[in-house]
Amino acid sequence: MKKAGLLLKRTVPAVAGAAATALLLAGCGGASVNQVAAASGTAEAPCGSVNVAMNAWVGYTADAAVYSYVAKNKLGCTVVQKDLNEQISWQGFASGEVDVIIENWGHDDLAKQYITDQKVAVDAGPTGNVGHIGWYVAPWMAEKYPDITDGKNLNKYASMLATSESGGKGQVLDGDPAFVTNDEALVKNLNLDYKVVFSGSEAALIQSFRTAEQNKTPLLGYFYEPQWFLSQVPLKKVKLPEWTKGCDANAEKVACDYPTYTLNKIISKKFADSGSPAAKLAKSFKWTNEDQNAVATDIQGGMTPEAAAKKWVDAHQDAVNAWLT
Repeated sequence: MKKAGLLLKRTVPAVAGAAATALLLAGCGGASVNQVAAASGTAEAPCGSVNVAMNAWVGYTADAAVYSYVAKNKLGCTVVQKDLNEQISWQGFASGEVDVIIENWGHDDLAKQYITDQKVAVDAGPTGNVGHIGWYVAPWMAEKYPDITDGKNLNKYASMLATSESGGKGQVLDGDPAFVTNDEALVKNLNLDYKVVFSGSEAALIQSFRTAEQNKTPLLGYFYEPQWFLSQVPLKKVKLPEWTKGCDANAEKVACDYPTYTLNKIISKKFADSGSPAAKLAKSFKWTNEDQNAVATDIQGGMTPEAAAKKWVDAHQDAVNAWLT
């Protein structure tokens, strides 16, 4: 997700400012970011160690869990996971703190900086997931006010969607400020009587939509897929002006919907050239939205990421074997 302030697409631990600061320090003074071992292993394992950035949404956690499980249990790698937001993760390629970003939503500016210009990262190919971002309303609203799903009619409902946080204007509820979002530009450039309010996290955004549907309270918010929650509460997308190539090139002038994102993996250039089997696995890792949602649903339901990954891997041995050959 990028283009106008970038940065999507989640219920894992949110990135603390301290973690971000630590990564920046690590680049200059050797201080380490907050680390969480994804899996035990020995430093002497043939695969060695792989550092996986962990971005704060459950779909990313699902991808990382399966990648980490296979790296550990099939390749003998030591996997270290680091809780970082999307933009901060890319800084780790230059410092050596990050080897893998397992799910990237666009970020053309960061790709230019770290892949094209600095040449410290490479595109490791698609994950197989197709991402969509947009504005959504709870199902009850679409049923009672069917024309609300056409963005041209949003001003008609602004007063109904106003909250104390939106200052008398209609509210567009976003998630984590770090997520890829063009929403403030959209409000301005589409002349909407709305204000963007940040809930702070994927979990808060999901709970707001769940409550809106349960209590039949008005809510317009930013959301995305793949996303396990849509199987529980089938939110209805609001139609905004159609995306066309270049319509979001200028972040301040965006007046179109979000594009379809072909999600991909980014790995450090040093890692890519290392010959590590974990680098080959990162390049080969590929599955579907349905696969990700299945693992994410298990994690959201209370399974540990490792247990959810094991469940999926055990049921998809052919897919895993294809990654490893």
